[in-house]
Amino acid sequence: MKSSNIGGQAVMEGIMMRHKDKYSIAVRRPDKEIEIKVEDYKCIFGNAKFWKRPIIRGVVSFVDSLVVGTKCLMYSAEIAGDEEDEEEAEKNAALTEDELAKKKAKEDKMFKWLLYGTVAVSIVVSVAAFMLLPYALASLCKKAGASEFLITIVEAFVKLLLFMGYMLLISRMKDIQRTFMYHGAEHKCINCVEHGLPLTVDNVMGSSRQHKRCGTSFLFLVMLVSIFLHFVFVLVPFYWVRLFGRLLMVPVVAGISFEMIQWAGRTDSKLANILSKPGMAMQKLTTIEPTADMVEVAIKAVEAVFDWKAYLREEFGVETETGNAAPETEQE
Repeated sequence: MKSSNIGGQAVMEGIMMRHKDKYSIAVRRPDKEIEIKVEDYKCIFGNAKFWKRPIIRGVVSFVDSLVVGTKCLMYSAEIAGDEEDEEEAEKNAALTEDELAKKKAKEDKMFKWLLYGTVAVSIVVSVAAFMLLPYALASLCKKAGASEFLITIVEAFVKLLLFMGYMLLISRMKDIQRTFMYHGAEHKCINCVEHGLPLTVDNVMGSSRQHKRCGTSFLFLVMLVSIFLHFVFVLVPFYWVRLFGRLLMVPVVAGISFEMIQWAGRTDSKLANILSKPGMAMQKLTTIEPTADMVEVAIKAVEAVFDWKAYLREEFGVETETGNAAPETEQE
């Protein structure tokens, strides 16, 4: 498999796809038409070389992905929802161009604050739930005479149980299941082109819905890396130092996990495949087989930012005009 360097995210009734300095959002509207939006990708931290250094770039990518992903989710929810109601339409019709411009500027400002507020709350809740809470719960074993080494082991199991339980819980929600179907469509599109197949509905439907560069795999790696790194605190004598030390290590954990998943996505070595297995197994919870109309949305998102025909020609020598047959077996 040859990496295309394209990545994406499922949104409400659609897909976000990013390649290099562009990203697209394709959403199925209530009238069944596909709305496509393409924007320039700009890192919120800027383009300084410092942010592109190993480990640091992982933290930057994680925060940046949260911002862009949340923005795309909010946009897709607006497009996939109901059309503008009559009362709102009448109010806008009564406004002058200058008043409409001021109203839009105010709404954009509110949207920006809501966006960054949502991201900040998401980070705080995630860190508290999956980094601090497991240790706080495991520390209760201290009353039974457990050593700090044993408490750290218990913390690892609590962390994995919380993560698995969360995934199982949200995977049972109806609205989330549809999002997971679009998540599957996203993976299938990327796997399709990265295995040298033309991007047709039949080919995409026959491709795998698991991918090594998935965000689910990244989160699972974060769990595993944090488990190993937190053993550093076993010899620290103070509880509060051990607790908040875990908080300070979050950027390090994210950076190392990012480097690992990027490496795994670039190689087909046995070691990379073995390390990717647990995360790809987790994707069976966060991806569901999509329908053909969902795949159509995913293909539109890819084509808006990525010339897959040129990619197939350059990397595989495939001429797409005659190569539209579906694969005989599912790609791995």
